[in-house]
Amino acid sequence: MGTLNGLKKLSDSLPVSQTMPVLFLGHGSPMNAIEENEFTKGFKNISKTLPKPKAIICVSAHWFTKGTKVTAMEMPKTIHDFGGFPQELFEQQYPASGSPELAKETKQLLHPNFVALDEHWGLDHGAWTVLKHLFPKADIPIIQLSIDYTKDANYHFELAKQLASLRQKSILIIGSGNIVHNLRLVDWKNFDKDDYGYDWAIETRETVNKHLLEGNFKPLIDYTKQSKAFQLAIPTPDHYLPLIYSLGLQQKNEEIQLFNDKLLAGSLSMTSLKIG
Repeated sequence: MGTLNGLKKLSDSLPVSQTMPVLFLGHGSPMNAIEENEFTKGFKNISKTLPKPKAIICVSAHWFTKGTKVTAMEMPKTIHDFGGFPQELFEQQYPASGSPELAKETKQLLHPNFVALDEHWGLDHGAWTVLKHLFPKADIPIIQLSIDYTKDANYHFELAKQLASLRQKSILIIGSGNIVHNLRLVDWKNFDKDDYGYDWAIETRETVNKHLLEGNFKPLIDYTKQSKAFQLAIPTPDHYLPLIYSLGLQQKNEEIQLFNDKLLAGSLSMTSLKIG
């Protein structure tokens, strides 16, 4: 009996091999970096459900490039890639370190697709404005992976699959964008109205959520062939494609959990999800 107890204690002390979840975050306005609201509360709450990652890869809507790049510097700068906001927002810094080692491993995993190691970018607001709520201490190394604007959604879905093994190494992969994102049609007068969306935004959110929860990703990958509502909701691919990266990393039998699932200002959605 003593031997059995000893074995049990030994097995209890061994690290559990755990597959790191994947996130897609609807990042919304840069002001979320300094505001306390239901969406930032959602980011904080989801972070409590995550094992602490060894490092993070973020695919942000705001690094849209010709070809694929990955940040490879030791200390990425905080990029304030926006205008017209309060000075307090421009003073924000997110001093997380980079990870040249993870950048090189990512480049190797994505072979034979060419990936450039980048020393100039940093952390744009699609990354740091949400990461500061998930990991406020900025104590986890982060790299960003750019989105190649010359490729279609299926290419990005397949590319993401090549990163799946990193989930077994305690790497958290995050897509950051917004599923419904039509800035030209934002209803600024009703920006603070709760869960407010135009008919086409409501239709798109309901359809996308149904496909997500059923695991039916094909129409989401073929989003340009869907209804007129989809075309209004996704007029450009930049904020939508980070979702496709997150979906490409889903493993068999993993569930999708939605959070922050609300429309904003008529033509935006904050819908976010956790996989695994």
